[in-house]
Amino acid sequence: MSRSTSAIELDHTDLKILDALQRNGRLTNAELADKAGLSLSPCWRRLKRLEESGVIEGYQAVLDRRALGLGVTAFVRVDIERHTPVMERRFEDAIADLPEIVSCHVISGEGAFMLIVMTESLESFSAFALNTLMALPGVKDTQTSFSLKEVKKSSRLPLKLR
Repeated sequence: MSRSTSAIELDHTDLKILDALQRNGRLTNAELADKAGLSLSPCWRRLKRLEESGVIEGYQAVLDRRALGLGVTAFVRVDIERHTPVMERRFEDAIADLPEIVSCHVISGEGAFMLIVMTESLESFSAFALNTLMALPGVKDTQTSFSLKEVKKSSRLPLKLR
């Protein structure tokens, strides 16, 4: 999570650094400085400022879900019994440590939450939905759609480099 709730001023060079890191988070400082058009020390200082301000939240490897046996991606709309801050917080706290839920959003329209759930198979999803998801605090109803084909996958954010 971001350490700062307010946006910091980013110039074109900052955006070049962020773009390069989104493409390859394992760049050395020398490689990053070259891509940003900086010398080593200014590049390192900018990188530290971006990390400390929370613009860069961390670094991680991008894994292939299929290679790890996660063949099912489900989009689950969850409606809760009472739409109160306490009930919503109880639900949010309950899903925080469930590894099958890789993303959760509070949504507009019908339902309260949209979850992205990944499991090994339809059978494992069914067991998760019935035994775990429906047992979470305040869950009234769920509606599930399954991904039939992944057309685009990216964790890169759109940066205005022009």
